[in-house]
Amino acid sequence: MPFTPRPRFDWRLRTRTLPLGERTLLMGILNITPDSFSDGGHFAAPHDAIDHALVLLDSGADLIDLGGESTNPRSRPITPEEEWTRVRPVLEAILRARPEAILSIDTFHASTARRAIEAGAEIVNDVSGFTWNPEMACACAEMACGVVLMHTYGRPQEWATQPRLEHREILPLVTTGLASSLAAAHSAGIVPERIVLDPGFGFGKIGAENLTLHAQLDQLHALGHPLLVGTSRKGFLGQALVPLHHGKAPAPDDRLCATLASNVAAILAGAHILRVHDLRPAAEAAAVADGILAAG
Repeated sequence: MPFTPRPRFDWRLRTRTLPLGERTLLMGILNITPDSFSDGGHFAAPHDAIDHALVLLDSGADLIDLGGESTNPRSRPITPEEEWTRVRPVLEAILRARPEAILSIDTFHASTARRAIEAGAEIVNDVSGFTWNPEMACACAEMACGVVLMHTYGRPQEWATQPRLEHREILPLVTTGLASSLAAAHSAGIVPERIVLDPGFGFGKIGAENLTLHAQLDQLHALGHPLLVGTSRKGFLGQALVPLHHGKAPAPDDRLCATLASNVAAILAGAHILRVHDLRPAAEAAAVADGILAAG
């Protein structure tokens, strides 16, 4: 079957511009936390995080997303100061070793975002889409950086108990939420060319709700912005594998093949950027999916 051509964009960052759409870009995940759902504690020590960042870059990462606070519902909330203490030495060391590296700061705290951009990061990745911190939109506008706005349904501590979504509710909820985040960005003075949208797989969407969102991903192009998709190792992939694993979801580290299937589906639906843990397999899958898009 023919595929709809992926829209092309020029994403304006703090000091440079990235072309989006010709090929899929890969954002390597670097969680500098003790409690992230998949890799918590693996890279909490600065030297481990720095080494892993260099491995991600050498494996084909186009960007690195640094996070200092987990959104795992079981995680302990931390202050912006503690978050920055975790992130700062890693960010600075990466840029000393690879000055050309494009770094993103994964935070919903405006003060952390400001410090990271001042230290050399190019992008602010706000999982709340400017809804959890009223200062974030203006901070990003003043710093003139690239922005990723994610849709989140509820707060992490509410996800287990909030009402489940009907099939027909999912896409309108995500579309309306992202449109609201875009309105906040535009009101603050952020130009459209700086904005990428993320539908927020797993962020308040439970189980098969994510599969419904996946199936309708191409409809988010109507919002007129590039799309970033992050499904790497997520719980809904594990749940989809339960029948193949004797009634039990495989651990996050055992969801690579499921992640690659999701990645390819996202690319064929027009995703511009994938946020991933496993760079080399993701790069190979993306190369094939990009070839299919081009041939179609």
